[in-house]
Amino acid sequence: MSKIPFITKEKAEEIASAFPTPYHVYDEKGISENADRVSSAFSWNPGYREYFAVKAMPTPAVLKLLKSHGCGADCASMAELLLAEKCGFSGSEIMFSSNNTPDEEFVKAYDLGAIINLDDITHIDVLNRLCGIPETICCRYNPGGIYSVSNHIMDNPGDAKYGMTRPQIFEAFARLKALGAKKFGIHAFLASNTLTDYYYPQLAEQLFTLARDLQYETGAQVAFINLSGGVGVNYQPDGYVNDILKIGEGVRQAYEKILLPAGMTDVAVFTEMGRFMLAPYGHLITRAIREKHIYKEYIGVDASACDLMRPAIYGAYHHITVLGKEDAVHDHVYDVAGSLCENNDKFAIDRSLPEIETGDLLCVHDTGAHGRAMGYNYNGKLRSGEVLLHPDGTFSVIRRRETVDDYFATIIW
Repeated sequence: MSKIPFITKEKAEEIASAFPTPYHVYDEKGISENADRVSSAFSWNPGYREYFAVKAMPTPAVLKLLKSHGCGADCASMAELLLAEKCGFSGSEIMFSSNNTPDEEFVKAYDLGAIINLDDITHIDVLNRLCGIPETICCRYNPGGIYSVSNHIMDNPGDAKYGMTRPQIFEAFARLKALGAKKFGIHAFLASNTLTDYYYPQLAEQLFTLARDLQYETGAQVAFINLSGGVGVNYQPDGYVNDILKIGEGVRQAYEKILLPAGMTDVAVFTEMGRFMLAPYGHLITRAIREKHIYKEYIGVDASACDLMRPAIYGAYHHITVLGKEDAVHDHVYDVAGSLCENNDKFAIDRSLPEIETGDLLCVHDTGAHGRAMGYNYNGKLRSGEVLLHPDGTFSVIRRRETVDDYFATIIW
């Protein structure tokens, strides 16, 4: 089984003739359809909003596209707040979920009218000193321990630096209420890239129960619950693909089971997905430029870990299609490598692929989230640009590739 690219060899070559490889290309049609699918999955909740995780792809053309489909922006830094502002997001369209937060970032989020998500109980005094406590405020929760779904360990919140303990969040709500907060939110992120339809519903049960208890014990009005991210995509060519409609229905059932009997009928549900929203709708297009035959067979490409670092730092799998050879037999085994002076600069290790010749275009799948965004400049490598492929087959360059002048721009000679 194999993943099917959303771009043909002919279209990739057409783009490359105007905008040389390597480049990231994004599928506008796929992004739009997926955004609408997510909205449909949670349409049962009138206050629902997806706050797209800007860190996953801080690219204005895509952020504006998501905004046109009703998404907000989840920001975690000053630059992300400024980017959201420049893209037209304002007020409660912005969720500021940061940690170890500098003073100036709290002030900027407050000035924008963003929903501020406090990561730690000590931040209450910091925010109050800097700006005062806004009427709407959110607190991040960490239940500790091991998080599992159906007896499968998903992650270890007890080792995570994020969020407040249960006693702390009760104290935080009481203190914030005394300082003038009127509407409260709860936020939690317990696992990453889960391939199950039960993660969100199970997390929702925990947070809905917590919300019910908080409102009962503190008298604070819980206005929204943010399930954050964690809904994953399958980077492998086969295996389970999450069903967002089933996930949304599972959250609805938890809502009706826990919140409705408590009289909490108008609590909004928020999500904060990055990977699920965009990863499948991005490809890194790179050209084979060298081959090497030593103890292993190598194909050298013009991209590197500076363009996609997930395989290098996580050992993450990204499927590769040799464009134009989609139906060819995978009868060669290669390491596909970049040119960094690091041995982990490989997009694939011992990967069965069709025979690759110099000049072939390779499509690295699922780079629409945490792809170009995680780029860097080691070895003086210049980060690739970005292209948006429109539904009619035309394309727009939405970020140019870096130049040596960009690389030298911050140097004081």
